[in-house]
Amino acid sequence: MEPLLRITTIPIKYEIKTKKASLEYSHSKAQLVTNREKGRFDIQNSPIKVRLDTYDARNSVCPTTMESVRQSAQKGLAAAQEATAAYAEEGALLLDPNISNPLDQIAVQRSQMPTGEFGLQFLPTTGPDIEWSDPDLSIQYQMDKISFDIKVANGDFEFIPGDVEVSITQMPDVKIEYIGKPIYVPPSAAELFNHSPVDVLA
Repeated sequence: MEPLLRITTIPIKYEIKTKKASLEYSHSKAQLVTNREKGRFDIQNSPIKVRLDTYDARNSVCPTTMESVRQSAQKGLAAAQEATAAYAEEGALLLDPNISNPLDQIAVQRSQMPTGEFGLQFLPTTGPDIEWSDPDLSIQYQMDKISFDIKVANGDFEFIPGDVEVSITQMPDVKIEYIGKPIYVPPSAAELFNHSPVDVLA
């Protein structure tokens, strides 16, 4: 007797994708920061200062009113002192009993020509008063300053775990097909039918 059924088993199909674990290292770049401070060049110059005082020189040629009064007072005081000395000397002559005629001697003294050293006088009699201060030169130089700041790179580690991916591409199944011939009742009726087999899966 021929088999009437054909059973086909369809197995499951799947794909497995695996990804290995990894350890990644990322590093940053080192940086060099430079800072520059400009230098300076300073020059301070103080020139010579001259102080010229011509007060005494001008007063010796053309004195001021105050200076003229002062000089006249000094001359008057000196003249009074000289006259006092002369009168005292003449009084001493008048009181001296040894002099027979003191008036004649006094007259001779007053009328005689002055004696002494005479010389030329140049004006002004004194020069100007000159004072000065020394010059001063100060130089300050400061070089450029450069500073460096180094930022060291720090690396970072990152662990990436592994991965397993399962994909089912075909589900399991059981396929049953009827491969026998039709069964007629009564069996003798099979000769009356001439047709193609019936598709039981439709």
